[in-house]
Amino acid sequence: MTLRLTVIDQTPIHENRTAATAPAASVDLAIECEKLGYHRYWLAEHHNSIQFAGSAPEILVTRIASATNRMRIGSGGVMLTHYSPYKVAETFSMLGGLFPGRIDLGIGRAPGGNHLTSMALAAPGTLIQHDHFPQQAAELCAFIRNSFSDGHPYSALTVPTEASARPSLWMLGSGGGSSDLAGQLGMGLALAKFIAPRFCSPSIFEYHADGYQRAGHGTSPPRLLALAVICAPTDEEARFIAGTAVYRKMMAGPVPREPLLHPSEVKARYQRMSHLERLEFDASLGDMVVGSPENCHKKIKEQAQAFGSDEVGIVTVTHCLEDRIQSYRLLADAHGFCSK
Repeated sequence: MTLRLTVIDQTPIHENRTAATAPAASVDLAIECEKLGYHRYWLAEHHNSIQFAGSAPEILVTRIASATNRMRIGSGGVMLTHYSPYKVAETFSMLGGLFPGRIDLGIGRAPGGNHLTSMALAAPGTLIQHDHFPQQAAELCAFIRNSFSDGHPYSALTVPTEASARPSLWMLGSGGGSSDLAGQLGMGLALAKFIAPRFCSPSIFEYHADGYQRAGHGTSPPRLLALAVICAPTDEEARFIAGTAVYRKMMAGPVPREPLLHPSEVKARYQRMSHLERLEFDASLGDMVVGSPENCHKKIKEQAQAFGSDEVGIVTVTHCLEDRIQSYRLLADAHGFCSK
């Protein structure tokens, strides 16, 4: 199995960066990752965060697609519950026309922020209390594919994009809740194991494939397994650098309370943790792929084989941008990619 690696970029706010300047680091990283041989580059969506600066993935997709030539560029993902499916379809169809054959539209149902953020994004309307994501996802697919039935009110609307330039459609999920829906709609499934590693199993991809086949879309649905990875020259150095991401996840909440911490600060806080807190920290570290290039390469291949996926998305959050670039570079070298 030939394994392809994809970058999933949460646009972390690194040291000496602000929320306003952090997106420029994503552009620099994307240019470097294209040279290293990565297959795709996806941008995540977060709001009201002091740790992540990617509040408008469609803007970064445009900028990065303009700065690169080969990689597929997309959203990983647009948090569709905040938006009109028609508007999202228009935006990404235009991107598909500008960069034909290179645009991916990944969507998710998580809010990407807290309740107040969701209220502000819905204004001047009010939040819908029931789960309308399945309807939104179905409408989005129909707009992109121009596949509304003749009797549907939206059948009179058009999204002007050539079929060959339409964005590929993906759904993000961290458990099994979205797998069948993605399959029914003929969307690829990106399984975010980095979010809920203990709730992700290969059976989720099987549910997706079953739904995909039952709906008559074909026998080989697109799938991507997304992992949290920190790669460094040695296992010890990788574990030290990974402290930033591990502590961030331990303390995660709707609104982050602190910026991304330096690994040295995390190490000092670890010494002051209770026994149970240390167990939680160590378990979270164990859920990630952390280590030398050889060990990371081995672990990624093992997980890809276990989940039956020939593509792995790499999520790397570090305090220092240079550590992040180094991690992606070492992984590319370990996988035998050639710089272009």
